[in-house]
Amino acid sequence: MKDAVLITGAAGGIGKEFAKIHAKNGGDIVAVDLNVSGLQAVKAELEVQYGIEVYTITKNLTDLNAPQEIYDELLFKGIEIKYLINNAGFGGVGKFHERTWEQDLAMIQVDVIALTALTKLFLPDFVERNEGRILNVSSTVSLIPGPGQAVYFASKAFVTSLTRSIYGELNDSKATITALLPGATQTGFGNHSGMNKTAIYKKPANAADVARDGYNAMMKGELEVISGIPFSQRVELAVAPLMPKKALVDRIRKSQEIKED
Repeated sequence: MKDAVLITGAAGGIGKEFAKIHAKNGGDIVAVDLNVSGLQAVKAELEVQYGIEVYTITKNLTDLNAPQEIYDELLFKGIEIKYLINNAGFGGVGKFHERTWEQDLAMIQVDVIALTALTKLFLPDFVERNEGRILNVSSTVSLIPGPGQAVYFASKAFVTSLTRSIYGELNDSKATITALLPGATQTGFGNHSGMNKTAIYKKPANAADVARDGYNAMMKGELEVISGIPFSQRVELAVAPLMPKKALVDRIRKSQEIKED
């Protein structure tokens, strides 16, 4: 495969948009998702339209062994990954003490552990070859507290912090790592998590635009990029660290309340 990118959560949403961009640039794709029909649709569409190769892996990233199995399969197939996009993730609305441990554990497994494991597996190869780029899809919510979505906000805070720290460790390498911090985006994510009923999802961004911002930042080797939020929200994020902590938490709690139709 040529200039292969591994994309998790590639069957839809931002992940599918990443795949389209990379295919348009002439690169091959390893698409990972649990959605078999979605993966086959991506493969059929992009191979015909762009003449590239799409290798699909059906995998549930809530499985602790999934990252190692993905890495081992590609090693066995002789497929060299040049770009890694850790896109898969999901959230869930509800008070921490009311949500089940199984719900939050699955979220932590996908949003934190799988992302970290895949980065741990592929980054040494990138450093050894002195090339390769990683894009971790975080969120603007990683910069603020999240009452009503405590584990999700915390998981994204981990992703942003991890990416920033690794970026600093790669100062003497041509391998790079970048964090994409999107705001609310038009994907199935909002519906599945219940976030589409909150004020924060009032005007979601276009998934293609967010993917383009993240992909371009990755290719430039940038530390991070914020995408999909209006100027007013950028200002709010900038001043959030200066606000009294209790006032900030209360403000975000109100914005996270479910709005019934």
